[in-house]
Amino acid sequence: MPDTRKAFCDDSSGFWLDRPTFITGATGLLGGWLVKRLLDAGADVICLIRDWVPQCELIHNKLIEKVKVIRGDVRDQSLIERILGEYEIETVFHLAAQTIVTIANRNPISTFESNIRGTWALLEACRHSSTVKQVIIASSDKAYGDQGNLPYNEKMPLQGQHPYDVSKSCADLLAHSYAKTYGLPIAITRCGNFYGGGDLNWNRIIPGTIRSVLRDQCPVIRSNGSNVRDYFYVEDGVAAYMLLAECLSIRQGLCGEAFNFSNELQITVFELVERVLKLMGSNLKPKIKNEAANEIRHQCLSSAKARDLLGWKPLFDLDHGLEKTISWYKEFLGL
Repeated sequence: MPDTRKAFCDDSSGFWLDRPTFITGATGLLGGWLVKRLLDAGADVICLIRDWVPQCELIHNKLIEKVKVIRGDVRDQSLIERILGEYEIETVFHLAAQTIVTIANRNPISTFESNIRGTWALLEACRHSSTVKQVIIASSDKAYGDQGNLPYNEKMPLQGQHPYDVSKSCADLLAHSYAKTYGLPIAITRCGNFYGGGDLNWNRIIPGTIRSVLRDQCPVIRSNGSNVRDYFYVEDGVAAYMLLAECLSIRQGLCGEAFNFSNELQITVFELVERVLKLMGSNLKPKIKNEAANEIRHQCLSSAKARDLLGWKPLFDLDHGLEKTISWYKEFLGL
């Protein structure tokens, strides 16, 4: 199995050593893993946290004891300006968002507030900063919306239609606007569906399926199981984000550019659940509820641009990522 520490935390250039690095969304799946790898690389990590989530990676594994923590909301521009100034932040990772599609469908305004207003507040604060040198904005494959031609590439228009998708399209466009209008050193990531240990949103298909199997319960598929998705292991995501920040620091031509990161594997929800069941040695059968609505039917990304311009490639295939994820949940749930 690949050794990700050697692969992308061997910071021989010293880029991250003592680097003041600000992360929003540090209690989320990607945020927790990113904090860990940045600490491994010697960065000085500052986190903005809205809600206290005791079981998240940041707190559960006591990473929080090694970072500086500010409690607050990403929509609070004056707070972000204070953080950037007082901690002399050089690199910003903006991950904070409401990420659940079903929640966005039920509560679009709260999703728009977090994902759109939160993004412009952060960007405006960065615009007034004299220290910020790189800003990495987390968009999503959902920002592309429904497209007639697949896989998605970065030249395609952003045309989200449903609340979550629209929120990511808007945040993505805002980031591009600030890069082009004000010259902010911004790069944008568009990734597939993240998975990995530490995801506590049990409505998501991978953690929900693993927990069900560990409890000897049939896993539940909300949709009809035929939606095609692009699943992306969280440690590969961390590697991509850190690499992009480093490349942005030395290549001005990347300012305002977006990059897809993906294993470029198309798989249906049903096939994914079947793969998890097989890896766990389970004979359980999924319950298909066919209740999902307002979701994109088919998504897949091309990572050709990231390969060509950044020299990036994933370190884990789907089975390796799932095996590590299953092991994490077995330990976490004590089962």
